[in-house]
Amino acid sequence: MDLGLLLLRLLLGGLLFGHGAQKMFGWFGGFGPTGTAGVFESWGLRPGKALVVVAACCELTAAASMALGLVPVLGAAVALGTMLVAVSVNVSKGIWAQAGGYELPLVYGVLAAGLGFTGPGRWSLDHTLGLDDLAGARWGAAAVALGLVAGLILVGHATRHRPPTAA
Repeated sequence: MDLGLLLLRLLLGGLLFGHGAQKMFGWFGGFGPTGTAGVFESWGLRPGKALVVVAACCELTAAASMALGLVPVLGAAVALGTMLVAVSVNVSKGIWAQAGGYELPLVYGVLAAGLGFTGPGRWSLDHTLGLDDLAGARWGAAAVALGLVAGLILVGHATRHRPPTAA
């Protein structure tokens, strides 16, 4: 089980790192904060550049938390909130990624929530530091609640500021 948790944490951490690095640094084919700001603004996320930096910091923080197994319950909350916003801006396109849908952020968010409930396993900094008690149903539920509340606040903000779509 510990090897499986490590593999899941490393996968999610690596992918979240890539997403954050695209936004923050323009790595992996990304556009950096300035280039991504227009996309965020078209989604109603204003000011675009500042919120791109916030999203990138969230993804990079969640990535480190997951990959290292260092308080991944907090990383799960951060990832879930960030992915909820990503789901919301693509929900009108349906679920499947091939049509621009929300499949990918949904998978990342649910995977993060699942790791929030299970904890990082023995091969983690949490275990090394004696923080194993930060796992389980109570902590997982707290992570999901925190992530949903934070994400819904930004979704509400974006919805109020989203430009009308052409008919």
